[in-house]
Amino acid sequence: MTRLHPSLKVCALVAVGMTFGLALQPRSSDSSTAAAQEKKTTPSAEQRLRELKIELPAVSQPTNTLVNAMRVGDMLYVSGTGPGKDEGGKPILGRLGKTDLDVKQGRAAARQVGLHVLAVVKAELGSLDKVQRLVKTFGMVNAASDFKEHPQVINGFSDLMVEVFGEENGKGARSAVGMSSLPNGIPVEIEAIFQIRK
Repeated sequence: MTRLHPSLKVCALVAVGMTFGLALQPRSSDSSTAAAQEKKTTPSAEQRLRELKIELPAVSQPTNTLVNAMRVGDMLYVSGTGPGKDEGGKPILGRLGKTDLDVKQGRAAARQVGLHVLAVVKAELGSLDKVQRLVKTFGMVNAASDFKEHPQVINGFSDLMVEVFGEENGKGARSAVGMSSLPNGIPVEIEAIFQIRK
């Protein structure tokens, strides 16, 4: 058996390494290009709003000792928000588990809360595209003591966040709890925390 000179062994190893590297390069380039194209085709939050034909309500100024939202670093904390008024200008009121509202109506009220929260976020940041993701939702439901479907009600808010920010960034940690009453008799109040793009 003939032995290769040590310098020939090194050359052979280098050649094999270069060949292997060149073989992998097109795949790596293709995958990064595909990822970049996919990122470009994913609609932004503002684009989704337009596609869904969602109009955000006007932001009302607090009458109590608080602000609508507080930004700390890359986090935006949105105060507890209610559903506001219906299309006829009548305040959305009622209690879940009684004759007032059923789960479907409660879910619609939670979605309405979501629209008000988005309006506050947009007013604070200038654009919903500055939101990185939803981090935490705290949902409160004005409910009778034997009511058990609080999560289904708060889904109205959560589903809207997924519609606007996408499956990955629109879902966060969440609580859905019952309250014996809420301010002015509203059916739902929600606090939310968002991470903001740097």
